[in-house]
Amino acid sequence: MPIKSRIRTVPHYPHKGIMFRDITTLLKDPIGLQATIQRISQRYKNTKIDKVVGIESRGFIIGAPVAYQLGVGFVPIRKKNKLPAETVGRDYQLEYGSDRIEIHVDAIETGEQVLLIDDLIATGGTAEAAVKLIEEMGGKVLESCFVIDLPDVGGRKRLEALGCKVYSLCEFEGG
Repeated sequence: MPIKSRIRTVPHYPHKGIMFRDITTLLKDPIGLQATIQRISQRYKNTKIDKVVGIESRGFIIGAPVAYQLGVGFVPIRKKNKLPAETVGRDYQLEYGSDRIEIHVDAIETGEQVLLIDDLIATGGTAEAAVKLIEEMGGKVLESCFVIDLPDVGGRKRLEALGCKVYSLCEFEGG
């Protein structure tokens, strides 16, 4: 079942020249959603993973059912000031400014094997910040997994330069 054909492209969103890859069409399709979760879960079913970490917000949608399938815990990484207990965070640069992601201080224990999940990798700024945050907490990111990779934008190479393996279900050329 082709995942890519179930992803809608929205031209000029949120800015002129951007081809936005919208996974809501994939998520609303029961076969597409099931195939997405099954493919990711199958890839990691024989891997020792302690936690699945999902990046806000679409990483939650994919990451939580994958964690359930793997029989491990799920940890959210959120934008600043969204988590209720004590957090640690990391700032990162965007093309139009900066932002911050945070995780609870007790979410990852030293030595835990982590699978990082999000819907899409573009420039890789958020994913890079997440990898560094997990590593600062003592976790080891086994792989970063995405539904979509935009290889022309460079995020995969950015994560690989950190020594992080990257996997995606499909790719779209261009940005």
